[in-house]
Amino acid sequence: MIVSKNSEGYKELVQGVWLKTLVNGDLTHMTQVKLEKGAVIPEHTHLHEQTGYLVSGSLRFFSGELENIVSEGDSWCFAGGYLHGAEALEDTLVIEVFSPPRKDYLSLI
Repeated sequence: MIVSKNSEGYKELVQGVWLKTLVNGDLTHMTQVKLEKGAVIPEHTHLHEQTGYLVSGSLRFFSGELENIVSEGDSWCFAGGYLHGAEALEDTLVIEVFSPPRKDYLSLI
């Protein structure tokens, strides 16, 4: 499957966090996420493995008492079931891959 670049299709997940599905298959699901400076994704878990690449900007990931700052060019992989949240320290663009595909996000298409 090939999907051409398209600026449409973003859905607001929480205030200041916009997600769109780029492409999905049977085993993976790729998304693009735009976060406005100050936007917060509350701590949460999901069964999906989550692998990401920060294209531009900066995020603070947090999990309980732990926190990590990531910036342009950094990557991460969270196992399914891992408690995590994020705060955009500046306007940020992220590419993330989930496995298995997130049906909750696919329903936003």
